[in-house]
Amino acid sequence: MSDTTANEPVFVLQRIYLKDLSLEQPNSPQILAEQAQPQVDINLAMTAEPVADGVFEICVTATVTTKVQDKVLFLVEAKQAGIFEIRHIPDDQMGPILGVVCPQMIYPYLRAIVSDICTRAGFPPILLTEVNFQAMFEAQQQASLQGNGADASSAAN
Repeated sequence: MSDTTANEPVFVLQRIYLKDLSLEQPNSPQILAEQAQPQVDINLAMTAEPVADGVFEICVTATVTTKVQDKVLFLVEAKQAGIFEIRHIPDDQMGPILGVVCPQMIYPYLRAIVSDICTRAGFPPILLTEVNFQAMFEAQQQASLQGNGADASSAAN
């Protein structure tokens, strides 16, 4: 009986944490008087790194750049991470788990952090839209099959 339980699949979220957070307002306070509608550019990136045997750190990073005309109003970069124990999973399933399942679990925390930091900085909250990590993963797989050497990042506007 111990032989069958020893090889059973394991998927455990050990911890979710804020790995890095940065807020910049390089043109404050002068730019705060501007009345123009700001332009918001949002970029997302995802990384998966092994930490130990069967343990992985998954990071989802959002970079939000808000400009008025050509001047930066504020820039937020937040990196939300999770530690996952993943064992006895077939190799063909590891990519989707690391590239889809894990980021989907981390992303709601990242969305809350970005919204909160914008509000605390004195701006309206930036609400990151839902992300289809499955489509993002499939696009990356297709790009790598075509030899583009694409990494695990994507831009969302």
